[in-house]
Amino acid sequence: MLTVGLLALHREILLFAVVGLAIGGLDDLLVDLLFLLRRCWRNMTIYARHPRMTTATLPPSSNPGCIAIFIPAWQEADVIGSMLRHALASWPNDDFRLFVGVYPNDPATLDVVIPIATGEPRIIVGINPRPGPTTKADCLNILWRAMLDLEERSGRCFKAVLLHDAEDVVHPDEIRLFDFMIDRFDLVQLPVLPLPGRGSWLARAIANHYGDEFAENHGKALTVREAMGASIPSAGVACAFERRILGQLADPVHGGPFDPSSLTEDYEAGLRIAHMGGRGVFVRMRDRTGALVATREYFPDSVKAAVKQKARWIVGISLAGWDRMGWHGGPAEWWMRIRDRRATLAALVLFASYAAFLMWGLFAAIRLFTPLDQPPFPPLIEALLWLNLGLLIWRTAMRAAFVGHAYGWRYGLMAVPRTLIANYIAILAARRAIFLYVRSLLGKPLTWDKTQHSFPDLKTEQ
Repeated sequence: MLTVGLLALHREILLFAVVGLAIGGLDDLLVDLLFLLRRCWRNMTIYARHPRMTTATLPPSSNPGCIAIFIPAWQEADVIGSMLRHALASWPNDDFRLFVGVYPNDPATLDVVIPIATGEPRIIVGINPRPGPTTKADCLNILWRAMLDLEERSGRCFKAVLLHDAEDVVHPDEIRLFDFMIDRFDLVQLPVLPLPGRGSWLARAIANHYGDEFAENHGKALTVREAMGASIPSAGVACAFERRILGQLADPVHGGPFDPSSLTEDYEAGLRIAHMGGRGVFVRMRDRTGALVATREYFPDSVKAAVKQKARWIVGISLAGWDRMGWHGGPAEWWMRIRDRRATLAALVLFASYAAFLMWGLFAAIRLFTPLDQPPFPPLIEALLWLNLGLLIWRTAMRAAFVGHAYGWRYGLMAVPRTLIANYIAILAARRAIFLYVRSLLGKPLTWDKTQHSFPDLKTEQ
């Protein structure tokens, strides 16, 4: 009786899994095909006649201006000093101001930031009147008000607001690139390339799975999103907003353009700008050496830290984003928002897939010791199994190709087994996100559930 019940349960779980995997796989396949078509078309119609522009051939802005760079910092004493020194050394002749948001109950970060800012007019420190942690959006709003105060005192408005995190390794050419692109667009997003992990093989694998995901997302998905005419969401770092349109998002209640009740205020700002009619662009450009103009940083290298970070993203985008941002725009925008918000359901499908696989292994082990009458799969399930196998091979090859292009072929090949770690973290993160979201619905406020960071040992670091 128990075996019969398990066989029936296995059949139902398997049906749910194969249908879910097929839908997700076909969705990804369509994005892949659109990317390849766009790539071929641009190679034939544009790059066959014109060389690709680099920052070495980038003309100066027709309307140059000062860029405000917001850096929120809560318990970032380990990295903020190196980041600020590296940024100052990278942009010696650029027009910018660094606004660093800190908290009164974070003396370690204050002890690092204040000496660097003292006597350095390009750094403005904004101290939150509320003890931390609040939310990242609340800290950004403090910096917004500090920027407004500086504008009033100097009589000069900033051209754009650029977001960076305390652990970011900035590129020397990005200020010039942002200054040029903001003349034409209201939001400009540059790629993010996670730095390869360090330490044990497990720590490296956990950190490197971020590189796998960003290599695909910032190498393919965002370019397709832009080509479809859908909104370009901010990644929270290496993203610049035109000053005027960001001011239109400012809410007197919040004291700035970012909603303190959101855990993904950057993502929401990008969608809100698109809803207002603003134009966003994702820019992949190389410098004079051939390196991609991108922000690099270390990502979490432990399961606990990765789950915390990804759960925050899922809450803000997949769960809270559903009711906070709604369904604006046309079919292309709806499609992209479905892709953004499918993380929780995708994790459930993955869990069902692994459960079905383990149950199949259990039945195979039982057949070694006793006869087991297991009826064949229905034609629908068998067809979907073959379809999913083909989609899996395609998906694995595409990921390896994009990761290999960004980091090298060895890194790309290792992206295949790292998929298991990525799926494991995704399942745990979805579980945590659901609990956090339910608690928020019951009245518990969301706070800055951040992770600890590290900064690489660069030549510019003293």
